Amino acid sequence: MTNTASTTSSTDQVLTGVALMLGFCLTAPLLDVAAKLASDSIPVGQITAARFFVQCALMAPFAWIMGLSLRVAREQWLALVLRAVFLFVATFCFIAAIRVMPLADALAIVFVAPFIVLLVGKFYLGEDVGPRRVGAAIVGFVGVLFVIQPSFAAFGTLALFPLGTAVAFALYILVTRGLSRKMHPVNLQLYTGLIASLFCIPVMILAQGSGSELLDPVWPVGVVWLWLFGVGFFATLSHMMMTYALSLAPSATLAPLQYLELPVATLFGYLVFRDFPNTLSLTGIAIIIGAGLYMIHRERVTSRKSITERAAPPI
Repeated sequence: MTNTASTTSSTDQVLTGVALMLGFCLTAPLLDVAAKLASDSIPVGQITAARFFVQCALMAPFAWIMGLSLRVAREQWLALVLRAVFLFVATFCFIAAIRVMPLADALAIVFVAPFIVLLVGKFYLGEDVGPRRVGAAIVGFVGVLFVIQPSFAAFGTLALFPLGTAVAFALYILVTRGLSRKMHPVNLQLYTGLIASLFCIPVMILAQGSGSELLDPVWPVGVVWLWLFGVGFFATLSHMMMTYALSLAPSATLAPLQYLELPVATLFGYLVFRDFPNTLSLTGIAIIIGAGLYMIHRERVTSRKSITERAAPPI
């Protein structure tokens, strides 16, 4: 009876985790939609700042209500600062890209971040990564070239901004790996938003009156306030759903679901902006998704093999 109840509880947790990941895939593109709408009249730097200001405002009450300790170990501060800086760079680059690029094109390029994490893990951190997963990562980069080529022809160097997002987000993931085991998700989100906000403020002050199209802040008018709030709200909501999903269900179960974000972003891009990837970009997106899913499959196979070897009785 106890075993049955335990199994049911475990199943319920996994299903809840899957539901939360699906929620992430539906809400994360809304952040991109809000940012693209705001970019018609608001500089990229200001939209990026709004994302972190709102995140702080939303997470602080939760930390207080939950009675979480805000103390941070001295050795964790450097990782927290790096995490915030990497997320700031990733956000800035992505918003700069979607000002002119279709949402799906920019997001597809960003999806090479897991490939970058894998390659950094193998060649820099010395992790055990087999040749098949390395091959999948290389194929994923080929898919990115398919997406970048028409975008580069149409938008110039701005088409490279999503690559900046991918690299910064990969570094963000690597830093988060260590911190997520030591800090509560709410505190992690709160401090990341706070540090990034403190980084944004001097940038905005220095850019005031500079005439920079990307940085010189302006006063929002009318519905633009809603778009700016939406950037921070959907960013916070989606990332919290992903964080709690990973705490309830195995990452191997959730990882393939994340690719649903691409078709959702494509749908929102078409409905709101009438943007749709061309044939070459769609081919590249398909290659990236295929390579990513194959890499996830190989990680599962390797994990099962490792568990079987550890469980085998000594001869």
